[in-house]
Amino acid sequence: MWQIRLAVIAILVAGLGIGYFVFASEKNASFPFKLGLDLQGGTHLVYRADISEIPSEDVIPSMNALRDVIERRVNLFGVSEPIVQIEQSGVFSGVSEERLVVELPGVTDIDEAVRLIGETPLLEFKLLKEEQSLTPDASGEVIVDEIFEPTGLTGRFLERAQLTFGSSQAGGLSNEPIVLLEFTSEGGDLFAKITKENVGRVLAIFLDGGAISTPVIREEIPSGQATISGNFEPNEARDLVKNLNFGALPVPIELISTQTIGATLGDEAVSRGVQAGFIGLLLVMAFMILWYRLPGILSVLSLGIYLAAMLALFKLIPVTLTSAGVAGFILSIGIAVDANVIIFERLKEELRGGSDLENSVKQGFARAWFSIRDGNLSSIITAIILFWFGSFLIEGFALTFGVGVLVSMLTAIIITRTFLKIFGNPTHRGVTKFIFGSGIK
Repeated sequence: MWQIRLAVIAILVAGLGIGYFVFASEKNASFPFKLGLDLQGGTHLVYRADISEIPSEDVIPSMNALRDVIERRVNLFGVSEPIVQIEQSGVFSGVSEERLVVELPGVTDIDEAVRLIGETPLLEFKLLKEEQSLTPDASGEVIVDEIFEPTGLTGRFLERAQLTFGSSQAGGLSNEPIVLLEFTSEGGDLFAKITKENVGRVLAIFLDGGAISTPVIREEIPSGQATISGNFEPNEARDLVKNLNFGALPVPIELISTQTIGATLGDEAVSRGVQAGFIGLLLVMAFMILWYRLPGILSVLSLGIYLAAMLALFKLIPVTLTSAGVAGFILSIGIAVDANVIIFERLKEELRGGSDLENSVKQGFARAWFSIRDGNLSSIITAIILFWFGSFLIEGFALTFGVGVLVSMLTAIIITRTFLKIFGNPTHRGVTKFIFGSGIK
């Protein structure tokens, strides 16, 4: 019996410690919850991707690369938990277009948000068309967009960029900044193929739609490296290297929609959600105590530990809480209570059948386990499916719901059972019979 009592004390101390961590870290803001755009406020941006020059089989890989580049870009600028996703619009109208949706929690300055995205350069390699030249027209300008053709080699294949300076040349020294590009293995193979098949042609390097270098291919370059020497100033070259390493865009994008979600809306949503959850939790606890008496009190303690553990997990994983995620968490509380209800009903049936308390607890949990296991397993499978195939809003719900169901199953089977064992095996009559009864019986 003393082992059970020590276990109960350890569980209570651990629960209090976890609860204090959640309260203290939130009060002094040392480890706050991460809130999504709908709760914290921020900026919502929608970009249209220009895929007109991309083969159909490369659209999906290019859009995935675009999403990764933008996500890496905003992460490097310190934006907390950005949401970057791709979506296809106009499917039913017959005019399909690829879009990039960017949500930046905590960033309420749209101009700043657009700057973070827009500074990411678009890097392209294009070949001068046959029978074309770089000679100016009558107006003295070269219309480069019309005389170059894409090669498929873009920033999507860039591994990294670095800054070097020109070495000694005949007649003096050259300190011209040169940007060295290293491609991925796939990009290196494509670059080697382009240079092998087009010796003698101009392979221009375009940055954000402008030709910054127009070298002639002298021979095949199998090394997977290219250089940009566009008469840069040192600071310009450094900025270019930095931006390319942040991520060169694999496809051009155009900003088509902006929206700012104010913090007031987020605060109101958080306040109402907390209020609704608190009231609902109090009603559930009151019902459990009034209907199941002493086991109900134990279930409330178990539920409190469950809540502390879940909130701590949200901070430690960390989970970005959205309104959908909060809904999933509240639903998981209902699952946790449901497991206790099943256990107590089985316990009550065993006691009515004449079993003593110790055997009733043992048999009640044994009979309840299969129902709890099957019900929770089906919920976890549903959460996995929603997380895997759903949008980012559904993912938040699925994550909090799935984790909540898993933790609730553990607390119901381990913590509640341990609490019930502490009473030993008293005679089931008088006060003992009343406090282990339920309802009006």
